[in-house]
Amino acid sequence: MANGTSVPMQTPRHLPVMWKEVMDGLHVKPDGRYLDGTFGRGGHARGLLEALGPDGHLLLMDKDPEAIAHAREHFAGDARVALYHGSFAEMAGWPEAQRGLDGVLFDLGVSSPQLDVAERGFSFRQDGPLDMRMDTTRGQSAADWLAQASEKDIAEVLWLYGEEKASRKIARVLVAKRSETPFTRTAQLAECIAGVVGRFDAKIHPATRSFQAIRIFINRELDDLETGLQAAHDLLKPGGRLAVISFHSLEDRIVKHFIRERSSVDPVFAGLPVIPASAQPLMREVGRKRRATEAELARNPRARSAVLRCAERIVVGGAR
Repeated sequence: MANGTSVPMQTPRHLPVMWKEVMDGLHVKPDGRYLDGTFGRGGHARGLLEALGPDGHLLLMDKDPEAIAHAREHFAGDARVALYHGSFAEMAGWPEAQRGLDGVLFDLGVSSPQLDVAERGFSFRQDGPLDMRMDTTRGQSAADWLAQASEKDIAEVLWLYGEEKASRKIARVLVAKRSETPFTRTAQLAECIAGVVGRFDAKIHPATRSFQAIRIFINRELDDLETGLQAAHDLLKPGGRLAVISFHSLEDRIVKHFIRERSSVDPVFAGLPVIPASAQPLMREVGRKRRATEAELARNPRARSAVLRCAERIVVGGAR
């Protein structure tokens, strides 16, 4: 490493998605200030630290207290690193981020360690308590929400966040069955949903969309994404880069629209011979969306649905 500080090699269990593409997209400057809003187990963070020099800084955030504990154990000894337990939606209130940023990374969705540990309650493939909270120190668990949510609210969540066509039918059955036995285990919920939906696709478990929807709702993932994107935009210095990896269409749609809206002239002024500075683009899209290579997919099948989008902050006429 540039400053001689030792950073542990990443463990074989954690494979950061599109590592090279992310590093290329962020175009890391040795003395820059970068924020990884979804630390996870530090795969991308290690790459950033390796690219940073002794005067660089890396700010690490994560909702998950276990992720922050891991970061504290393996990264806190590096003077270039600062830690924050919380959502990247809170970055605007963090003094370390308020100094301005040269790059921001969001690797969205649930992390591999969260999926692999049954006790976290994210996976329908192994039984565990029905929790699904990324931050186990706050908020309502999936089990608590399902115990009291109305049939209408459950159906709405399954449809909006999972695009589940059988949302109303599933909600009706869940409300009827919870009066007999509350839903407290992942296998219990997955089995009930599978009984309603049936198995139409051998490659996709019938509970996939419902589990995704409940997880997104419980963790306010899309709300946090919108807030975090705006905060990143506001805190990026001119020339600073934003890199976002999304794993499903709802996330990617938000990221795509956010970047494109800020990469074009205000439509009110489009076509005029002179465009006011306040109406000119504030970002530029860096390349097209990228997906994992076949070589990476062979090593890490979970990268199959990943989409990377990058953008650069620009300033026109002194306007932010």
